Amino acid sequence: MVHEHSSGDRLSRSSYVEHEAHDDTVLRLAPRLAYFAGVARHEHVTRAAQEMGVPQSTLSRAIVRLEDDLGVALFARRGRTVSLTPAGRTFLASVERALAEVERAADSVRADADPGAGRVAFGFLHTMGSETVPSLIRAFRADHPRVRFTLVQNYGEAMIERLRAGELDLCLTSPVPDAPDLVARRLDEQRLRLVVPDDHRLASRKRVRLAEAAEETFVTLEPGYGLRRITDDLCAQAGFTPRVAFEGEEAETLRGLVAAGLGVALLPPPAVARPGVVELTVTAPRAAREIGLAWLDGHPDTPPVAAFKRFLLSRRGSLLP
Repeated sequence: MVHEHSSGDRLSRSSYVEHEAHDDTVLRLAPRLAYFAGVARHEHVTRAAQEMGVPQSTLSRAIVRLEDDLGVALFARRGRTVSLTPAGRTFLASVERALAEVERAADSVRADADPGAGRVAFGFLHTMGSETVPSLIRAFRADHPRVRFTLVQNYGEAMIERLRAGELDLCLTSPVPDAPDLVARRLDEQRLRLVVPDDHRLASRKRVRLAEAAEETFVTLEPGYGLRRITDDLCAQAGFTPRVAFEGEEAETLRGLVAAGLGVALLPPPAVARPGVVELTVTAPRAAREIGLAWLDGHPDTPPVAAFKRFLLSRRGSLLP
């Protein structure tokens, strides 16, 4: 066992050394690649230096150091005129691809940050997708018609993970997160209703205490969803643990299952009334969820992200249609 562990350590140290050597090579080579490509394009050091706006001596030294680092002659020299060696032609093909990729990446990030036509990566809850988010984007684009959106529809915890991974700029979520690495602002509140089949014993009522549903079977969202956590907390406040018949991913799926008689559910109001169910106001405990906007603390905003953030914060108290 000791031998196996020692061997593994040697392999790990060897891999580490190789990785460090690779990083060192990249650091040494990268600044000189554009110089190399410029000289290769002109086959003349003076003309290449003039085009790139660098002293000829700087360019010549960079090429010599590049060849020294590679251990290969890239150019055959005749005074200030040069021509590529076979190794130089092989190297140039890869260098041109690498430089083109860097240029594309630079163009992409500049385009994303463009104040008038940049990109916003925006996440939102499934229940915000049918009405709230389309209305928000339509209103924002009235003044920013060319801003582009990358939209992610998911449950709260998954969006927070993507926010932390840098895949999202902003997310609209519930409950409003409380974490040291995030900034979150409460924007609005949405009342939740107890949804029952239209032939249910409570269907003739307009209001209900949640404790009156203690013996019912519930259909809920899966654990990890903010609405599921709120449902469990409200039922606990009402003095019971819900018996769960089904755990899903979409509020409207749950509404359909309620209509089919599979159970009852605590849900936000639908965008369009669904037949087969009755939606009851819950009087106790107070059944509501806060909707908030979250972003990474200290993360710099591009102009389009900053504009959309200001727009959303200006909708505090009137976010929901």
